[in-house]
Amino acid sequence: MSSTVTTSPPPQSPSAPEPAQVRRSMLSRVLARPEIGALAAAIAIFIFFFAVAAPFRTLPAFSTVLYASSTIGIVAVGVALLMIGGEFDLSAGVAVATAALASAMISYQFSLNAWVGVFISLVIALAIGFVNGYLVVRTGIPSFLITLSTFFVLQGVNLGVTKLVTGTVATTNIDRLDGFDSARAVFAGNIDLGVITIEITVVWWILFVAVATWVLLRTRTGNWIFASGGNAASARAVGVPVPKVKIGLFMGVAFLAWFLGQHLLFNFSSVQAGLGVGNEFIYIIAAVVGGALLTGGYGSAVGSALGAFIFGMVTQGIVFAGWDPNWFKAFLGAMLLLAVLVNLYVKNYASQRR
Repeated sequence: MSSTVTTSPPPQSPSAPEPAQVRRSMLSRVLARPEIGALAAAIAIFIFFFAVAAPFRTLPAFSTVLYASSTIGIVAVGVALLMIGGEFDLSAGVAVATAALASAMISYQFSLNAWVGVFISLVIALAIGFVNGYLVVRTGIPSFLITLSTFFVLQGVNLGVTKLVTGTVATTNIDRLDGFDSARAVFAGNIDLGVITIEITVVWWILFVAVATWVLLRTRTGNWIFASGGNAASARAVGVPVPKVKIGLFMGVAFLAWFLGQHLLFNFSSVQAGLGVGNEFIYIIAAVVGGALLTGGYGSAVGSALGAFIFGMVTQGIVFAGWDPNWFKAFLGAMLLLAVLVNLYVKNYASQRR
């Protein structure tokens, strides 16, 4: 009769070293940042225009560049977060006009304080964002198609309602309404720093970027955004409220579009119904140049700011250099293609390097 003898493995010595963790090199950690490609491009473009355009070297010119960047960057922050979450919003450009038109006409036609129009237009903007997000998560139709439909609806409503109410395609000047001056100070004021005067939109832009960066990197909501964009099915399996995250991101874009709309209204006292058409692509370009992938799950708010800054430098730099501005669109298309290729290469290189 035979018996089986079971032996236990020898106990490990308490002093036995733990397996060493593989640490990534500093270079790979830097290259893994989504905004690194945009940072390099921003530095190169700044040096280029600084060298070829003498007006570009002045502080007033730099203030102009920052302002042009902020009017793109404010909405681009929300668009970048939405793209990280795996969705698009092609209605962001006309939503800016919708918010401005609603604010102006509600206040003027009903002889209300300007702030009443501001807050009612905010409710309208958030409702548009909610509808976009709700339709995307409930129907499963790609956000590209949903928001493209919203784009045409809002464009028609903006033109039709404005002409019906005012008889023209622009709102009436509202600079004599109560509350106009205080609203202008909030949305369209400027700050004198002594050596340079900057528009308040630049300050708001920096604040929105900081808040979005904190949300992405320091909160559970930020993890949910990355997870929803990276793999929505897996995110749902581990308890991420993907529908709420996506709806919230669409509403975030709507809020920032509302804010920019109020700036344009109170900066010029009136607004054209056709405002903003085509800008939705500029917001997406700024996000993509800043490192956001079209496939979702990757990007940063800082990157969108750098993308907007590049846009501002190029638009103003071409003027300061005295070149034909018609070349700007060609440059923009080439920059977008190059940014996509560089971002993809950097991401793959960083993921393989240790």
